[in-house]
Amino acid sequence: MVSGSVGGVAGTAEESELVGRLREGDEQAFEEAVDALYPAMFAVARGYVRVRSVAEEVVQDGWVAILDGLERFEGRSSLRTWVLQIVANIARDRGAREGRSLPFSALEVSEEEPLVEPERFLRRGEPFPEGWKVFPTDWRTLPESRVLARETRDVVDAAITSLPDSQQLVMMLRDVVGCRAEEVSEALGITAANERVLLHRARVRVRAELERYFDG
Repeated sequence: MVSGSVGGVAGTAEESELVGRLREGDEQAFEEAVDALYPAMFAVARGYVRVRSVAEEVVQDGWVAILDGLERFEGRSSLRTWVLQIVANIARDRGAREGRSLPFSALEVSEEEPLVEPERFLRRGEPFPEGWKVFPTDWRTLPESRVLARETRDVVDAAITSLPDSQQLVMMLRDVVGCRAEEVSEALGITAANERVLLHRARVRVRAELERYFDG
């Protein structure tokens, strides 16, 4: 119930109850909130700082700021969105001081970057120009054991790690942590359109790596 309320729509009864318990100093409520929010908080911190130990310090500083400011939480956004905004601000400042921060401009989308590698399409002068050279793999035809294999998950992890910082951050929040699109946009201070494009480009890159793996 807690993870659903923390990641759900702002103003739900479950979220209000959790916030009330946190304000009262309920230790169990704090443990529940940490369990539910830590993955997203850490993903945001790692998006702006490069050292794991520094990211962990950012999250700890984030909790101090969250608990200190909890009385000012008005429920205009979900609790998770509010928490991630605090962590993002701390992470930006910490990363800037250490010269390891993800520049804010990196979250702005460049229209010049193709969504799919141009070499995957037929060129002008060839039959069916701009069509696929080879259609993407239909993974429904693959054995389930292969799709779920540990080696496949390792390929996905490596593909995500190799993404540009901005795409990796958005994909981690959306597809790994499970944040909603509006939560990511608000927490990172980017437009909904930028969030969609960054996520789409990340998914395309990861899918391409999986295709290479499955097709040998």
